Amino acid sequence: MPIRQMKEGSEQHIVIKPHLPNSMNPVQKNQKTTQNGKGPPTQEPQNNKIHNQISPPSRNRGRRRGRGGRKSDQGENFMRPSSRPCTAASKPVIAAAAATSVDATNVSVVEKNGSSSEGGFPSSSKSLCFAQRPGFGQLGTKCIVKANHFLAELPDKDLNQYDVTVTPEVSSRTVNRAIMAELVKMYKESHLGMRLPAYDGRKSLYTAGELPFKWKEFTIKLIDEDDVINGPKREREYKVVIKFVARANLHHLGQFLAGKRADGPKEALQILDIVLRELSIKRYCPVGRSFFSPDIRKPQPLGDGLEAWCGFYQSIRPTQMGLSLNIDMASAAFIEALPVIEFVAQLLGKDVSSRPLSDSDRVKIKKALRGVKVEVTHRGNVRRKYRVSGLTSQPTRELVFPVDDNLTMKSVVEYFQEMYGFTIKNTHLPCLQVGNQKKANYLPMEACKIVEGQRYTKRLSEKQITSLLKVTCQRPRDRENSILQTVQHNDYNEDPYAKEFGIKISEKQASVEARVLPAPWLKYHETGKEKDCLPQVGQWNMMNKKMINGMTVSRWACINFSRSVQESIARGFCNELAQMCQVSGMEFNPEPIIPIYMARPDQVEKALKHVYHSCVNKLKGKELELLLVILPDNNGSLYGDVKRICETDLGLITQCCLTKHVFKISKQYLANVSLKINVKMGGRNTVLLDAISCRIPLVSDIPTIIFGADVTHPENGEDSSPSIAAVVASQDWPEVTKYAGLVCAQAHRQELIQDLYKTWHDPARGTVSGGMIRDLLISFRKATGQKPQRIIFYRDGVSEGQFYQVLLFELDAIRKACASLEPNYQPPVTFIVVQKRHHTRLFANNHKDRSSTDRSGNILPGTVVDTKICHPTEFDFYLCSHAGIQGTSRPAHYHVLWDENNFTADGIQSLTNNLCYTYARCTRSVSVVPPAYYAHLAAFRARFYMEPDMPESGAGSPHKGGSKAIRESGVRPLPALKENVKRVMFYC
Repeated sequence: MPIRQMKEGSEQHIVIKPHLPNSMNPVQKNQKTTQNGKGPPTQEPQNNKIHNQISPPSRNRGRRRGRGGRKSDQGENFMRPSSRPCTAASKPVIAAAAATSVDATNVSVVEKNGSSSEGGFPSSSKSLCFAQRPGFGQLGTKCIVKANHFLAELPDKDLNQYDVTVTPEVSSRTVNRAIMAELVKMYKESHLGMRLPAYDGRKSLYTAGELPFKWKEFTIKLIDEDDVINGPKREREYKVVIKFVARANLHHLGQFLAGKRADGPKEALQILDIVLRELSIKRYCPVGRSFFSPDIRKPQPLGDGLEAWCGFYQSIRPTQMGLSLNIDMASAAFIEALPVIEFVAQLLGKDVSSRPLSDSDRVKIKKALRGVKVEVTHRGNVRRKYRVSGLTSQPTRELVFPVDDNLTMKSVVEYFQEMYGFTIKNTHLPCLQVGNQKKANYLPMEACKIVEGQRYTKRLSEKQITSLLKVTCQRPRDRENSILQTVQHNDYNEDPYAKEFGIKISEKQASVEARVLPAPWLKYHETGKEKDCLPQVGQWNMMNKKMINGMTVSRWACINFSRSVQESIARGFCNELAQMCQVSGMEFNPEPIIPIYMARPDQVEKALKHVYHSCVNKLKGKELELLLVILPDNNGSLYGDVKRICETDLGLITQCCLTKHVFKISKQYLANVSLKINVKMGGRNTVLLDAISCRIPLVSDIPTIIFGADVTHPENGEDSSPSIAAVVASQDWPEVTKYAGLVCAQAHRQELIQDLYKTWHDPARGTVSGGMIRDLLISFRKATGQKPQRIIFYRDGVSEGQFYQVLLFELDAIRKACASLEPNYQPPVTFIVVQKRHHTRLFANNHKDRSSTDRSGNILPGTVVDTKICHPTEFDFYLCSHAGIQGTSRPAHYHVLWDENNFTADGIQSLTNNLCYTYARCTRSVSVVPPAYYAHLAAFRARFYMEPDMPESGAGSPHKGGSKAIRESGVRPLPALKENVKRVMFYC
């Protein structure tokens, strides 16, 4: 339907730009790095520097107000002081920490007005104020990068919201939009005052300027365009009531963007987002915030009847430079618009026109086609569309159905021949069941074609994922060009909706000031040729270096599940691995406890228990320290079964190796495996030189624990599987390198981590406290001899819409866990959300300047941005901490929601960047801060712990002692990790 373009209004356009604060924390101004020299920094602790960092000028940073309190007499229960490195710098600070402690009985979060609500926490999320930006970072080498953000100008006028009621009620947004489009077409000039409204497809309509009425009812007749090509068309009638609701004030938005208001007007942003999406919804296939089309780029086959469509992501965001339109490239799997017979042939990988289907074929087809829309092809002009609900159990030739009230039966074959003159050829195939299950409608497969533009939402195979990633993967220069072409093609300034609402979008990417933070020096063992190392462009290697804490492996065994690996080859591989471990700084006995055991994959539990008991009998009471496991390359559930049995039943640490690596032994592979084995044994591979020389601000001064937390949700299509939460915490100080991890199952798609802190009633002991935070604080105390006096909490996987509820719930749990250990024990908390699933990309200002990019053409590791494209007032930054390998690097987005430790911008940015060089599994800096990365790995590992013969939802017989937990939460608990597994980095 052509849309009449409105003449541009006469109102003045204004660009809302924020006022950037000139005042900077004096600590930040003075903060200089000593890491740019050729040698490592000197070893002496710089106590004065640390103290300067501890006490920045006070400002409103979301800090709780503490009440002074003396140390508890019961402190000995949790902690007694012990002599450790870095205490010289820490004594005055401990006193300061004690002076700001909070009475455990009245833990509170400060509301905006400074008072706290009854019960300790704000009664609503709106009374919670996130940490405000303390200033901008100064550390690092300054440079310019380009970001895929495009400045949006808007006029200084109000937007109006109207409520829409459609009768009869329509559940489809597409139909609702068609109804509204017809209404605008018919009544724009006569009743809508020439306004061109934007519609969300549900209940809300938006206009720039008021409509000539407060309430009005319209009658709309909609013709079903899909029903018939050239014949009579069905007509439906709808009543549409439009009623004025509210006015969104853009002045509030302008103040927020200028940094004069802390709270953003979500309604105004939502309206502008809907306006800018309106034309794209008509042109393309919308999926979430993205739009796809086979016309943007030629679809690429993914196999099994699927293809990859390219598209773009679009979102309007409040930033320091004003309103910004974030545009990025996207791709998704769509079902190919094939005749159903062809789709089935691709899905099964065989010709189905001659042979009947097996039961497994039928199950696969039913799973793939359920919910898919098809259109009939046997009725000439009539193209009715149906949604597939199932598959018949009988072949078409055997299907009969009642044709009248006398229950006269007729076969499907006869019916189609008599009614439509259509001869069904593939009578050996089942029919599609469409529509209502109670009143089954049968359609022969050969009379149906899949409707174009249906996104595939079920699980993709490994091969399909690889193919999709190849489509998505673009070098930085190519991706940047694609984004710019998309902006030009969308031509926002000619968009009739953007014109109607007075929105102007720049076609130039934002140029942003960035800084490249220096890489940290890493410490290795004194016995190696190289005792310390300065990584170059995010990489280094283990040549001439030895692990700083190499562990001893005296008692190990090997089990081989791969039929193609002979015992002699397995033995040779184990010898090579043992030698690499020794060269890297471990002590590794070259001989296993028992000969390498050859096992069948279908007898995994029996084989593992046999090896375990054989070793236990031979060792006479000593524990088996390590089990090497050789797996076939395509091993199905075998890997997960091995991890589940060993970590939750036998208490064994395992290292799995694929057959392809056993045959083709690579030094790099063996070096990486040795790194993993060492940390699984409880060792450290490397530590930050600044950590052991006590020079990390707000970490080295007093015992500090760093947490990482993540929740992984089941894949699309798994409607009842539980979500898995994982929390890891550093177990060493001042090194902050070892992380113990705990996992738990919780309700399906529940984002808040339920088991951070919990209490239950025990008949003998009364009320008992527990939970993952409490357990990890206790294990830190046992490992270091000290209690943490500062908490840094990196939380992964939280979307912006969940910030308030996650912070409220999880900060409360942290406080309660601390208070349960000792009265008045409330260490200050910094709570940081880590986001990887965002669409901001940073590009080199000049792609030809090789000094400003890594080998993949991406921006340099350590590039940090906290200006222009970041939040107007809150404490966030983008950090690209890793070197790119292929495609375009995605920077991590860190948002400090709560900060009681008064970090400077430089302090938290350099700490986060430096930690990225301590990831245990490789000699590269990683893209996400390691505690968050480890939490993700632990949560992913825990999904294997769910019993394979039981539904993941927890139905069936529970684990021993788990029935009460199921009754309370509706989720069957995971089997417990063995104590010796919990203590080490088993998830690596």
